[in-house]
Amino acid sequence: MTRQHIWIVSPASARANNGNWQSASRWARFLRTRYRVTINLHWPDADAPSDAPPDLLIALHARRSAASLDAWTRAWPERPSILLLTGTDLYRDIHTDASAKRALEQADALVLLQPAGLQVLPAPLHAKTRVIYQSAATLRPAPPAARRHADICMIGHLRAEKDPYTFMRAAALVTAPSARLIHIGGALEPALATAAEVTAAKEPRYRWLGALPHGATRQRLKRSHAMALTSHMEGGANVIIEAVSAGVPVLASDISGNRGMLGDDYAGYFPPGDAAALARLIDRSIADPAFHALLRAQCEARAPLFAPAAERAALLELVDNLLHERTSPTKE
Repeated sequence: MTRQHIWIVSPASARANNGNWQSASRWARFLRTRYRVTINLHWPDADAPSDAPPDLLIALHARRSAASLDAWTRAWPERPSILLLTGTDLYRDIHTDASAKRALEQADALVLLQPAGLQVLPAPLHAKTRVIYQSAATLRPAPPAARRHADICMIGHLRAEKDPYTFMRAAALVTAPSARLIHIGGALEPALATAAEVTAAKEPRYRWLGALPHGATRQRLKRSHAMALTSHMEGGANVIIEAVSAGVPVLASDISGNRGMLGDDYAGYFPPGDAAALARLIDRSIADPAFHALLRAQCEARAPLFAPAAERAALLELVDNLLHERTSPTKE
């Protein structure tokens, strides 16, 4: 029997190695246990013959995949679609961009990566919205004795939404002698790359390693004392999950998307853009073992939400139900 075909539109390729690609790649891996899966930057293309369209479309990013979702809905209105919403979708684009707003209406199902995102979605869309936490395989954390330094790792390409300036400024304010601030990520904005180079030359405790392969990044992360996440907006940061699954506590900007991942009572938040507050958290996490242990325990308590089996089951249930329910030739 021919397996049904699912087409994933990802605005990022493997070369980008960003959150969108990690989501697309992981979902494809889960879905291939039951379906045939294609990942592409858009739909349609030369690999999508008009006489044999996919059975279901998954689009990542409302604004950047809007044209593909619109083309799909017009060409195959009887075939279902899923839209995975990112941080820039939820906290910017769906409020200002007409194509992103249209994508919300066209998709048969919406997926959020954390529940706080429901607060910014229009109420009429809640009925077709699901929360599916992302996941990562567990890594055994490196023993503290093996760590020569207290590395605070920031993972994310240099772009404005991630606010790397706050991490750079914190390097001049941290006082703990063992602290090193390690930034992993490619330069997407030239001005930020220049700032990282200047900071690295001026502040001995700050290092910018540039883009690294995913596996190497995870190994760096698991040897870290903590991970910093300074973003202004996040839909559900995959790096939080990778830190939690490696036993590394998170120091996170106090924004909706991070609260949806770590919980309202998490002790490791700092005001967005406040480098001094981040520096104080870093110093406290190093000087106060009990505080570091509290952060680790709070992260560990969230770990079951981010289990691969849970994400796989939720995704397959959603896809199975959409394909099963769509038995009539037209949308109701």
